[in-house]
Amino acid sequence: MNFACQLADLPRGAALRLTDLPGSPPVALFHTDDGELFAVDDTCTHADASLADGFVEDCAVECPLHAAIFDLRTGEADGLVAQYPVRTHTVVIEDGAVYVKLSERIPHLPAGARRYVAS
Repeated sequence: MNFACQLADLPRGAALRLTDLPGSPPVALFHTDDGELFAVDDTCTHADASLADGFVEDCAVECPLHAAIFDLRTGEADGLVAQYPVRTHTVVIEDGAVYVKLSERIPHLPAGARRYVAS
């Protein structure tokens, strides 16, 4: 598991972009207004845009670039702009610290997205 932040440092309605996770493209960590925590790959599968900068409503995030929508629970795309899902990751809270356990699935990255080095 990878340490992300202290829960107290990520208020409800906020998102955090995690860029230094070994062997993974950036991950977006969301703390919804309802108090739920979700982690998905940060890069929209349609175009190279950060989902952490997107608009979150209920359990979905809208990409700030072309309005693709992804379900934070499943990673599924709305199918209108983005056709591929983002990976979802497991979020664990222990003693007030938030950790992300990365998915082992292969990410869907759009053409031109910054690639990552698998470790």
